[in-house]
Amino acid sequence: MLYSQEEKGDAALAVVKYFCLTSGWRWYATEYDPEEKLFFGFVHGFEVEMGYFSLTEFEELNAAQSMPVIERDLYWTPMTIGGIKQEIAEYGHCRQ
Repeated sequence: MLYSQEEKGDAALAVVKYFCLTSGWRWYATEYDPEEKLFFGFVHGFEVEMGYFSLTEFEELNAAQSMPVIERDLYWTPMTIGGIKQEIAEYGHCRQ
């Protein structure tokens, strides 16, 4: 549910991760609105930032390609935003 972890900052738990096979972008969702199909969470792309991202946009992008380019990480173990940031600072990416 959106805003459920709003006050937690880096202690917010990213429970779902998506990744792009072609660009290397990663999206770590801490909150989700199923009616809007809208996530809020941490984005590791050109910039490293918190923001909103859309499941509908992921689905539309995948449908327009000959094969899916954005996938959900089925092996993701929930991690705090602070833990993700720390791994990116140390290794350049989150090791999970």
